[in-house]
Amino acid sequence: MDSAPLYNELAEGPNGGAGYWLTAPDGVRLRIGVWPEGTEGTIFLFPGRTEYVEKYGRAAQDFNARGFAVLSVDWRGQGLADRLLDDPMVGHVDHLTDYQKDVEVVLRAADNLALPKPYYLLGHSMGGCIGLRALHEGLPVAAASFSGPMWDIQFGPFARPFAQVFSSMATNFGKGHMYAPTTSGDVTYVLNDPFEDNNLTHDLQMWEYMTAQATARPELTLGGPSLRWLSTALLECSVLAAKPAPKVPAITFVGEAETIVSKQAIAIQMRKWRNGDLYLLPKCRHEVMMETSDLRTEFYDRTAQFFKDHAKGRNAA
Repeated sequence: MDSAPLYNELAEGPNGGAGYWLTAPDGVRLRIGVWPEGTEGTIFLFPGRTEYVEKYGRAAQDFNARGFAVLSVDWRGQGLADRLLDDPMVGHVDHLTDYQKDVEVVLRAADNLALPKPYYLLGHSMGGCIGLRALHEGLPVAAASFSGPMWDIQFGPFARPFAQVFSSMATNFGKGHMYAPTTSGDVTYVLNDPFEDNNLTHDLQMWEYMTAQATARPELTLGGPSLRWLSTALLECSVLAAKPAPKVPAITFVGEAETIVSKQAIAIQMRKWRNGDLYLLPKCRHEVMMETSDLRTEFYDRTAQFFKDHAKGRNAA
C-alpha cells in the first residue's frame, strides 16, 4: 500500500492517522483513512454517498476515546478515489454491487495493517446499504451498527415508481451518466443550501465543520447522483429487502426527522433482525454523527457498548 493524503487538520481526527491508496480488483484506485489506536477492535466506517474520509475525523476521535480503532474509505467515484465519469461531480457507479470490490480490498488492508481485532461495521446512509450487502456476503465482523441506512430512498407517494422507471429507461437508452432529476454538479449540498433549511443536522457547529472541509478541499466533494446510480440503487434496495436478515448482531439508529432515506424500510428490515435493535432518535435528522452533542453521545455510547457486548461474536476471529 502506498501512502495517500489525509487532511487530518480538516478532519480533526486523532493523532497518528494515516491515508493509503488501495486498488480494487477492477483497477479502480481507492483511498482509506486509518486512525489505528484501539484496544477494543477496529470499526470499518462505511460512509454515505458524496462523503469522504475526513468527514469522520471527529467520529474517529469519539471512537478512539471509547477504545476503538477506525478505518474509513473513499468509495469509488467520490472523495479522492478515482472518479468514474468525465464529469467528476457526478455520483456514479455502474452497479451498486461494485462497491463490494471496494469492501474486499478494505478488509485486506485492515489485515495487512494488523489493525486490532475483532472487526466491526458502522454503515451510514449508502454505506449502510453497502454494509448490509457485505454482511450477506460474509464480512467478518462481530457486530454492526447503522446510522440512517439507505435500505430504501424516501420519495413521495407517486415519485418512487416514476424514478424507478425513468432512471431505468434512461440508462437503457445510454443516458445513465446524466444527473438524476432536480440534481446537478454545480456545488455540493452543504455549500448550496442554508443551515436553516438543511435536512442533515440541527447542530450549527457540525454544519460549519462540513462546510469548512468542502470549502478548503473542493476536490473531496460530489454533486448529484447519475441516473444509472439511482436505477441500480433502487434495484439493490429491493433485492436486499427480499432477503432474510443476516445473523450478525446489529443496532440501527434513525432520526425522527429523517427525510432522505425511508424510515419504513428501516423498520421493516429491523423487524426481521432477530438479534437487532432499532432506536428512533427524537429531533434527529439524517446525519446522526453530525447532530447535536447529546444525540452524538447517545449514538457513540450505545454503539460502543453494543460492540463490546458482542466482542466474541461468531466472526470476530
